[in-house]
Amino acid sequence: MTDIVATTPGLYPLPDWAKDDLSDLKGHQKHDLIDGDEGAAVADAYDDVRAEFVADQRDAGLDRIVEGQGRWDDMLAHPLTVHDSVETGGIVRYYDNNNFYRDPRVVGDLDASGDVAAELSAAADLLDNDVLQAVLPGPYTLADLATDEHYGDEAEFLDAVGDFLAGEVEAFPAHETLFLLEPSYVTNAPDDDLNELASETIDRVAAATDADVVVQTYWEAFEETAYAHLMDADVDAVGFDFVAADRDTNLEYINELGTKADIALGLVDGQNTLVEDAGTVAERVDWVHDQIPAQEFDTTYVTPNTETFYLPVNKQQAKLSVLAEAADIAADADAAETEVEA
Repeated sequence: MTDIVATTPGLYPLPDWAKDDLSDLKGHQKHDLIDGDEGAAVADAYDDVRAEFVADQRDAGLDRIVEGQGRWDDMLAHPLTVHDSVETGGIVRYYDNNNFYRDPRVVGDLDASGDVAAELSAAADLLDNDVLQAVLPGPYTLADLATDEHYGDEAEFLDAVGDFLAGEVEAFPAHETLFLLEPSYVTNAPDDDLNELASETIDRVAAATDADVVVQTYWEAFEETAYAHLMDADVDAVGFDFVAADRDTNLEYINELGTKADIALGLVDGQNTLVEDAGTVAERVDWVHDQIPAQEFDTTYVTPNTETFYLPVNKQQAKLSVLAEAADIAADADAAETEVEA
């Protein structure tokens, strides 16, 4: 019997009131990054955003609560764009969609900044009996989104980014789960020279926490060699996009090469405003389990396939509720099936 957990990869859309207030507070520069020198009014606004994100997740009944990353104007590049050794360059398209971020150009040594840890600590202060989940870009993705103007070698740069993220994680408050978001691992897979190192850097970041670590990929399916090397990383789960990616390819690698004891399933569309039916999502959970007959997972995470900042707030809130309800339905069905088999 698998423990079915409803959660998200974070990066929520800002409420409309926050967009308006923060635009005014930041001099109508909507894409301006707020760093450690942000004014008190801006910091207070983000505190209110964080509280709203936590309340939304609690109201929906999610099993893991994320901070929501309201300050991450540059999305997954954020942990670098706030770093003292990074200069922000021009606007770059975020993968193949209509979102943009400022190119983080690394111009000096990377060391832990504590920025994400401070956000997580603020979120933890809002929790009662809720379970905190940390979210970070994975090291391969963060290196892929950045420009190296300091280390001068692709492998050395990836290694440095891994050390940087491991240092960030060491400063985190207590958390049950860590999601490392690695879309680049499938959209721009490591080449032969980096495959082993990419897996090793993920392993290093995972080793910095006692929490369960999920490497969440999305938008595309794995390449075989990259997936095989990722299996060497000591993580608890790998996440697969079952909305946008080629599901047959992912299932082929899972069944041929195996996977971790836990699994994360991207089953709710994080980019489409159509709100799924919870029963249908629960059926998708069961369907994926049926396609992997050789393995019974300890934990199955049910998530959107991507971040949800693409969505209007009301649609995102509705999808949070769908995730929680779907996980409950799937858990009940799994328990009933286990009882019958017994």
